[in-house]
Formats: sequence, structure tokens, C-alpha cells
Amino acid sequence: MKNISIWISTMRLRTLPLSVSGIILASCLAYYNDVFKWSICILAILTTLSLQILSNFANDYGDGVKGTDNGDRIGPERAIQSGKITPKDLFNAIKINVLISIALALMLIFSAFGSKHVLLTLIFFSLGIASVVAAMKYTMGNNAYGYKGMGDIFVFLFFGLVSVIGCYVLFAKQIDFVTFLPACTIGLLSAGVLNLNNMRDLDSDKKSNKITLAVKLGRKYSRTYHNILIILAIVLSGLFGVLYYTSPYNLIFMVSYVPLLIHLKTVNTNIEPKLLDPELKKLALTTVLLAVLMGVGYIL
Repeated sequence: MKNISIWISTMRLRTLPLSVSGIILASCLAYYNDVFKWSICILAILTTLSLQILSNFANDYGDGVKGTDNGDRIGPERAIQSGKITPKDLFNAIKINVLISIALALMLIFSAFGSKHVLLTLIFFSLGIASVVAAMKYTMGNNAYGYKGMGDIFVFLFFGLVSVIGCYVLFAKQIDFVTFLPACTIGLLSAGVLNLNNMRDLDSDKKSNKITLAVKLGRKYSRTYHNILIILAIVLSGLFGVLYYTSPYNLIFMVSYVPLLIHLKTVNTNIEPKLLDPELKKLALTTVLLAVLMGVGYIL
């Protein structure tokens, strides 16, 4: 039982709600436009969860074998760092997770397109492979993009654009302009979560030669960058509310602006990196709240 709890901890369950926020939002947009299908929604969620767990395993493995996860790190103790899971066992789990992710992705693609839409099938198969590679290459390997300040771009692309726009295309078989502003909003907030994590670990990452964007910018400018991400997300989501307004219910997502603004105040006034750790959960859950309310409000 203890061994199971260790593996569950390594999955980092607190990261999972954020990973499916774009799927939930895209599903609501699809429902409004009468193209929603439960099988696609459920498989999209399962595929996304599998990819997020794969990313978490790979992140633990990559940082663990490189020594980035060490005593200087502020966040929760990781599996390899603690010695509770060996690198070999975690690598084997990664291989199994890759197979599960690919299998779920194939089921999702078949459910969405069947034997028709050959071009879309090929495009999404390529996206599926790219998602698996991106999940693993954040910290794994000699050319891990997370060690070169590229993590924010990939998070924006996969958590925002691919998650919202891509999922909507699975339902509708076409791109709709209504998805662009929500996709950018979720992508920006997701990048904000990563930046917050990197701001917290800035000193230890710098010592370990993990050159995140926060390390490149330094503490002062990474805070400025964080402000830009959150404020721009608020502006774009507000613009979505105005452009696609049909009733007051469309704007209920704006209640999430309150915790976002409180979050910014906390980030801008604290001088202790360890105080950023509780903000990770708050920002992630607020992003999920915004996504759900934006989608439900659009339906209402």
C-alpha cells in the first residue's frame, strides 16, 4: 500500500485538473455549437491525463538523474530525489505510460474521425506523437527544452492552443474562431503556473544549470513577465466575453479575476521564494475555475 502511495504521489495529482481545463472549455464550446460527443470528451480527458502523468514521471526522472532535484529545492520532495523509486523503475513506468498515451490517442482519433477525414487523422496522429515527445523532452535527455528556457512556449502551445483548439476540431472537424481567445487565455495562465514554479526554484535551478526562462530573466523581470501573463489572460478573456456576449451568464467567469488579482498582489509583495509554493495550487485551480465558468457561461 505504501508503494502505491509513492507512485500516486509521483503522478502529482494536483497538476491534473489544470491539464484538462482546456478540454472542458473546448467541450462546452462544442456543446453550444451542437457538435459535442461524449465519447470524444471522455477519451480526450483520459488522453490528456495520461500525457500529464507521463510528463510528471519524465520530469521527475530527468531532474532526478541530472541532480536538479536536490536539497536546495524548495518544492515537494520528488521520487528519485527521496530514493523511494529507483531511476530504472521510473523509466520503466515511463515506457508503459507512453504505450498507454499512444493507445488512448489512437482511440480518440478513431472516435472523432473514424475512417473519414484522412487528413485530420494524419494531423492529429502527428500531434499525438508530438505531445508524447514534448511530455518527455521537457527534462529528459541532453537537449531537454526545459533546460533551455523553452518550457513556457511548449506549455502555451500544448495546454492552450492544442488543448482548446485541437479538442474543438475533434468535435467539429473544423477550426472555429470562437476558440482562439479562450485557447490563448488558458495557455497564458498555464504558462503562468510554470513560470511561478520556476520562480520558486530559481536559485536551485541556477545552481544545477537548469536554465529556465525565470533563470534567464532573473527574479525581478520574471515577476514582471508573470504579471504580463496573468494580465494579458484577463484582457483576452474579457475581450472574449464582450465579443461573444449574448447574456449576463456569459460573463460569470469574471469572478475568477478576483483570485487572480489577489494572486498577483501576493507574487509582487513577497520576497521569499518558498511563499510562492502555495500560490501554484491557487493559480492552477483558478485557471480551472475560469475555464469551467467560461465554458458553462457560454452555454447558458
